[in-house]
Amino acid sequence: MAYFSSAISNPRHHHLRLLSPNALPHDVNLNKLFSASQCRPLPLSPHRSPIFRLDFISRRARKEASKSKILASVTVSLHTWVDTPVEISPEVVKLPKGDVWSVHKFGGTCVGSSERIKNVANIILNDDSERKLVVVSAMSKVTDMMYDLINRAQSRDESYVSALDAVLDKHRATALDLLDEDGLSSFLSRLHHDIANLKAMLRAIYIAGHATESFTDFVVGHGELWSAQMLSYVIRKAGVDCQWMDTREVLVVNPTNTNQVDPDYIESERRLEKWYSRNPASTVIATGFIASTPQNIPTTLKRDGSDFSAAIMGALFEARQVTIWTDVDGVYSADPRKVSEAVILKTLSYQEAWEMSYFGANVLHPRTIIPVMKYNIPIIIRNIFNLSATGTKICRSPADQTEDGQSLESFVKGFATIDNLALVNVEGTGMAGVPGTASAIFGAVKDVGANVIMISQASSEHSVCFAVPEKEVKAVAEALQSRFRQALDAGRLSQDLFSFFIYVSPYLSSQVAIIPNCSILATVGQKMASTPGVSATLFNALAKANINVRAIAQGCSEYNITVVLKREDCIRALRAVHSRFYLSRTTIAMGIIGPGLIGSTLLDQLRDQAATLKEEFNIDLRVMGITGSSTMLLSDSSIDLSSWRELKQQKGEVADMEKFVHHVHGNHFIPNTVLVDCTADSTVAGYYHDWLRKGIHVVTPNKKANSGPLDQYLKLRALQRQSYTHYFYEATVGAGLPIISTLRGLLETGDKILRIEGIFSGTLSYIFNNFIGNRTFSEVVAEAKQEGFTEPDPRDDLSGTDVCRKVIILARESGLKLELSDIPVESLVPEPLKVRNKFNRSTLKAQACASAEEFMQKLPEFDHELTNKRQAAEEDGDVLRFVGVVDVVNEEGEVKLRRYKKDHPFAQLSGSDNIIAFTTTRYKEQPLIVRGPGAGAQVTAGGVFSDILRLASYLGAPS
Repeated sequence: MAYFSSAISNPRHHHLRLLSPNALPHDVNLNKLFSASQCRPLPLSPHRSPIFRLDFISRRARKEASKSKILASVTVSLHTWVDTPVEISPEVVKLPKGDVWSVHKFGGTCVGSSERIKNVANIILNDDSERKLVVVSAMSKVTDMMYDLINRAQSRDESYVSALDAVLDKHRATALDLLDEDGLSSFLSRLHHDIANLKAMLRAIYIAGHATESFTDFVVGHGELWSAQMLSYVIRKAGVDCQWMDTREVLVVNPTNTNQVDPDYIESERRLEKWYSRNPASTVIATGFIASTPQNIPTTLKRDGSDFSAAIMGALFEARQVTIWTDVDGVYSADPRKVSEAVILKTLSYQEAWEMSYFGANVLHPRTIIPVMKYNIPIIIRNIFNLSATGTKICRSPADQTEDGQSLESFVKGFATIDNLALVNVEGTGMAGVPGTASAIFGAVKDVGANVIMISQASSEHSVCFAVPEKEVKAVAEALQSRFRQALDAGRLSQDLFSFFIYVSPYLSSQVAIIPNCSILATVGQKMASTPGVSATLFNALAKANINVRAIAQGCSEYNITVVLKREDCIRALRAVHSRFYLSRTTIAMGIIGPGLIGSTLLDQLRDQAATLKEEFNIDLRVMGITGSSTMLLSDSSIDLSSWRELKQQKGEVADMEKFVHHVHGNHFIPNTVLVDCTADSTVAGYYHDWLRKGIHVVTPNKKANSGPLDQYLKLRALQRQSYTHYFYEATVGAGLPIISTLRGLLETGDKILRIEGIFSGTLSYIFNNFIGNRTFSEVVAEAKQEGFTEPDPRDDLSGTDVCRKVIILARESGLKLELSDIPVESLVPEPLKVRNKFNRSTLKAQACASAEEFMQKLPEFDHELTNKRQAAEEDGDVLRFVGVVDVVNEEGEVKLRRYKKDHPFAQLSGSDNIIAFTTTRYKEQPLIVRGPGAGAQVTAGGVFSDILRLASYLGAPS
């Protein structure tokens, strides 16, 4: 290893000074080799090598030193720049500033290959700005490769040699494909020289086993030097006046104690003017990421430093705009990996971009925005791979309206999240009114180097809650307990904080409460400050998605509202609020249970209407699962409803209700889930309570839940009222007719229900509408069965049980607490063909006939009974109708065959129509009548579909 020495003492040659490390005596210890404490500054010059040089003394310096006989033997010397005197024109070129300049920044992906560098050059050449400054990063992955070189050398891993060769090969191959003969020769000469010196430096690190931060910064900055040089050669080859700038000569920054840097704008501006006077050009290619300290020690702007470089340069040049080229179309309203419907925002204010960046949005680093704000320089984010996209403009006051005054974007611009956080709470009566408590708390946090992300304090001063990264929470908790030990022992702070939370810190004995596994969701928008109801809308959306909020913070500027949630709820919450503010479609994950006649018809209706719902109503209904009694079909995105029958046969698996529900509700993080029960199964109805409790909405035509045991019904309705989950069952009575909603509307507006009477069975309506003339009852029943109006076994319709269930549902909706057994039912099944169920006298089971076919064969034997009733009615000018009655006044109900005058509305029906008459205090003289088709797969499925759309409206779809 060659040591460093300095044998130049002639004060006339002050320009021959080392940057870092300083010249060392031959007996220096190697462990001090890379100390920056003795570094001496080196004045900068545009005529310099951009890398460390082994033969650092210029020929003129050698000559002068020789004349003075002071040149000592110089061994290998390490420095940054060498001041090589040149003839400087007496004419000073003044740096032009202002709108003549346009700044472009290209990241590593943009210059990742020779083809992409050519693409960058074309963009620059096609920019019609008078002057252009272009900031470039290192080629894709090169910065990581350079850091890897340092790490390998420090670990004494000799593979750093081959890794350095890979860096050389990457740039040499790019240059061979990119540059012409003259440019290639010049660039490769510098490249090989740089690599040779880097190899010597890495060898020094290998021996010492350590590299200082300054040395590391110098090494990793080479990637930018190489990419800037290659791009400048390409631009010059096109005949453009172009110079490349090593920004270490211009950009001066001061390190901070937070591992960041602060630009020194005054000194940087002075150096820029000096640099430009020597290198005037209409196009300047500048290195991003790298800079120097006031002592001329190489440094970097840390991660995302190239964006920061572009913003600083934009401010120094007072440019018209700064365009940051990347691989996305602009700034999204939310992370598109979490919200597939996230949209590109046309505009953002500086404050909005700042807030979104702080809370984890992949926009810009917050510090990037600071330099451009002073001069109101807009930043434009554009996609280099999609030049047709206009991108996102970040400026002070973005235009929010078109010429006709319509709003371009929501007052909430976007949402961002931070994961892996923990909440810490300090609580106690001894905190109230005590000056310095907050200072003591956060002083303790600062002492352990923890980063406080969010703070929330009760106005009573009784508690302070704040969020920190989960990896730092143990140290924070221990520091707080140590700091407040006396107060805890004296009882002025709670000894059992947050006992109501699910989890208490395992690190401590519950004296300081820790809630781990948290995430922050930030809602950002500058216009929120002038828009009432934003907070209400936000929390309403979270509540409807069954999301519990653990902490809240909002500044008086109202640029953001921050909430802390369970980590497992974060994506669901993000999608829920994003959807609610119209930035995406209202998306609902659906599970269809029972793909029988009604279920399959519903699926066909969903298929036919899906495109219209998305385009015109912003509703996205995604069927994630379909299950029958034996097989089920699941999808991770959405089932193709044009081929669900074939898919169910090909890819169906054994039905498992627990797995089905978990898949639809738990795996996709869609904010809203609805299960649609199209069965008549009481077992499925028994799941409703659990589903609603989990935040799953339920839509069904299944009557079993609402007509089952009264105590279960009351629990179901109580849960529905207490939670933000919805339970819709319009189709349980009247198929697609608005019976339930009409009844609720009357009650909610203060009307009092006196009596409900109606023909509730489409099957029995058809039968008695056609039981006229000389036709027999059995003949009409057979016709109804053939037309598909009856159940496979007509006794299920003739027993009156279905009508009885509808009567119970309406009675309970009216406030009556009746059981199914409280309703007397007149069955139309002849007595010899039935037997009463010992558990429920109104549930009739046909035991005398083994099958429906046998029942149909024997039914004609009993025609005379109903024929006699019909004839008696006709003699009095009446007709027979099978009706259900809810007598609210007397708190009773019944199901029976009754006679009505031929001018009565019930006598005017045709086909399978239903009719329901509501007698109320408002509609007492003339009942309110609802009439229409009350049976059939199309109308029943349509009623279910209508409930689904009503749910979407409740969840935020435009009305």
